[in-house]
Amino acid sequence: MTTTQRVLAGLAAGAILGLALAWWEPNAAATAAAIAQPVGKLWLSALQMTVVPLVFALVVLGVNSARDAAASGRTARVAIVTFLILLALAATIAALLAPFLLSLLPRDPATAEAMRGALTSASTAATAPPGPADWLANIIPTNAIAAAANGAMLPLVVFALFLGFALPKIDAAHRAQILGLLQGISEAMIVVVRWVLWAAPIGVFALVLAVTAKVGFDLIGALGAYIALQSGIYVLMALLIYVIAMVFGGEKLRHFASGIAPAQGIAASTQSSLASLPVMLHCAHARLGYRDETSSLVLPMAASLFRIASPVQYVIASAFIAWASGIEISTWHMLAVVPLSVVVSMGSVGLPGQVSFMATNVPVAQALGLPVEPLGLLLAVDTIPDVFATVANVTADLGATAVVDKRTATPG
Repeated sequence: MTTTQRVLAGLAAGAILGLALAWWEPNAAATAAAIAQPVGKLWLSALQMTVVPLVFALVVLGVNSARDAAASGRTARVAIVTFLILLALAATIAALLAPFLLSLLPRDPATAEAMRGALTSASTAATAPPGPADWLANIIPTNAIAAAANGAMLPLVVFALFLGFALPKIDAAHRAQILGLLQGISEAMIVVVRWVLWAAPIGVFALVLAVTAKVGFDLIGALGAYIALQSGIYVLMALLIYVIAMVFGGEKLRHFASGIAPAQGIAASTQSSLASLPVMLHCAHARLGYRDETSSLVLPMAASLFRIASPVQYVIASAFIAWASGIEISTWHMLAVVPLSVVVSMGSVGLPGQVSFMATNVPVAQALGLPVEPLGLLLAVDTIPDVFATVANVTADLGATAVVDKRTATPG
């Protein structure tokens, strides 16, 4: 069995046992939940311990990769700007749309309280996000080491950005040493995450058992709403790219849609943007008629730096946690984490989805003052809408190529 199949099996087994106990004997369900909850918490803690070093290393490395790519010429610079605009646009739409759509769903306050109690402990309970003034005042850390020790991800990411932009200004040999160290740290953390993911079926089983034993069938409905919301917004992002390709890339709808269809088919079947790259290159050159010097540069860059579904996922996950836990998050706070989600997504594109899930979602959730324990459940079901995410990513890669090809064309 693959890791995904094992995780889904753990999810199903925990849900079935938890629901059966809740229906058959509530006292036994409460006992089982009390036993299972620490096991799930232990697994989540093992994942969380890699977040700070992994995110710090990825942001610094991502900044330098983007800078090196942009330094290679005008086409690369236009591509970087296009990526950033599309990522910010996608995250902003998700930040506005996800909370609104979730607010339309019925939510029992008692269920929200039970879910919050099943997933969090007193030491990890949610805290109210700071107001605009405090948020801005705390965005730059007075002590980066203290920020890392306290898990203050937003100030830590800001420090990583400063370090990333400073490295090109120092001696090339020293820069290479620092980047090599950070690359080694990120690779080591990925190995640790892979080890922890081997225990994912047990961790997910324990988490789901603990929650379903207390919450019952409402958890299944909540996770179904999350999957539907995530998949639907991914589809919306893909449709938005068609409009962008027409307006800013000079494409005709039928030409663009038929031209990218083979790449979308490969993306849906493989659920891998990287595996779709050869077909994307073929579509861009042979079917869409983009200049080879554009597509051969922009599409590999997109595979390295650009994944439009990633910031959407982070925002939706945080919005869902807030909704399911009965925590009110203002529109201002949702929009305030858009830049953070863009930075984190550009630094983590090369990582497999399950490996990067906690590292990329935790900073956004923590910046909003949300508990991160529910992310363990969302990791288990994230593989289901992944096909829609991959199609959206591939569509965006080709849509960005259309825009760059038009913007960099030499006037005749």
